[in-house]
Amino acid sequence: MVGGGIAGLAAAHRATELARERGVAVELTLLEARDRLGGTIETERVDGFVVEAGPDSFLSEKPAGLALCRRLGLEERLVRTDDRFRQVWVWHRGRLHPLPDGFQLLAPTRLAPFLASSLFSWPGKARMALDLVLPRGGGGDESLGAFVRRRLGREALERVAQPLVAGIYTADPDELSLAATMPRFLEVERAHRSIILGLWHASRRAPQPGTSGARWSLFVTFARGMSELVEALAGRLPAGAVHVKRRVTGIERAGEAWHVTTDAGDRLTADRVLLAAESHAAARLLRYVDPSLCTLLGEITYASSATVSLGYGRADVRHALDGFGFVVPRGEGKALLACTFSSVKYPGRAPEGAVLLRGFLGGALGGAVLDEDDGALVARVRAELAQALGITAEPRLVRVRRHPASMPQYAIGHPARIDTIDRRLASVPGLALAGSAYRGVGIADCVASGESAAERVLGAS
Repeated sequence: MVGGGIAGLAAAHRATELARERGVAVELTLLEARDRLGGTIETERVDGFVVEAGPDSFLSEKPAGLALCRRLGLEERLVRTDDRFRQVWVWHRGRLHPLPDGFQLLAPTRLAPFLASSLFSWPGKARMALDLVLPRGGGGDESLGAFVRRRLGREALERVAQPLVAGIYTADPDELSLAATMPRFLEVERAHRSIILGLWHASRRAPQPGTSGARWSLFVTFARGMSELVEALAGRLPAGAVHVKRRVTGIERAGEAWHVTTDAGDRLTADRVLLAAESHAAARLLRYVDPSLCTLLGEITYASSATVSLGYGRADVRHALDGFGFVVPRGEGKALLACTFSSVKYPGRAPEGAVLLRGFLGGALGGAVLDEDDGALVARVRAELAQALGITAEPRLVRVRRHPASMPQYAIGHPARIDTIDRRLASVPGLALAGSAYRGVGIADCVASGESAAERVLGAS
């Protein structure tokens, strides 16, 4: 297996489970180019702070993540968000406006908070209300930007959908495939015609936070950070199976066998190969195996991002911090895409009397800022947090983490491209692909991708 991120680790773990269930021996080798496992998942625990370099949680509503935690015996290590502070703000015209209560990513589900909101103009509210009477439309693989403009108007896109989507996909909504990223909204339109009515009906059926039917919040994490998952998976793999600082430089097929070479001069022979690297890396490695597959994989583009984590004394922050954080629309001209109040969102992220904030930069629409050095990024984030939250003090802790070419962009046509990749893979026995490039970018998606790839390559039903 190539790649020791969460998809590769989930694949390797699933392969060991299948071998144990079948009572057969599987000789597993996992090669990772970095000096550690986990990919973008990396937790640092320092001076009472728990700092995430990459993902800080995973979605509980997607089953693969929770199911894996149960099999690993980690479920009791999970912690949920503090639902007392579920508020999210949007930076608009120099100040933070609360996202109206009941607003579900693209549209409102509660009338009174929406009408009272200072985030939208009255013409913007009227345009969003037109969704209630507009006919079904669209067709083909529509971009998320086109969909929101068509159903809810420009303000809904620019002030809510674009910044919220940037926080999830670091993407340009006018390039992002709605079918590949948020098919739920297509289904809502087909079933209910109106997005607002469809989301309203769904909200009335869903268990509310804190009720007996909702044990977990939408997002969950681990008591000591997301690296707990990486450590648990690595600990379940056979001794000697994992090799870090082993960059794979070539893959060749020789009859029924595969030859894998590394930058350390290793030449390994395998019956099956599972690639859990970024699709651009997989494309380079497969150029002599299947040129058509290589071309398809190379068409999946990536965006780069960075996080800046800052720890402060609580007295240094004037804002109440009574929410999860804020997002920043592109039109505001800021470096920040978003800021998470990490020590409010999850318990144990900062020592007593301190707070931990994390800013996000880069993405498809803001990649130029990443050309600046770490000091400049920190200065930008501090200046913008001073405007948003009134923080002028020196931080107690500063951490910058960069993630170059790490976030796949699900452009228009992505579903068809993935279907074609699957057909090409079917003609190359013994090869499987896994990771965030294909059918979901979240941790739970990557777990599902890795596990299903292991099952396919080992011939599980």
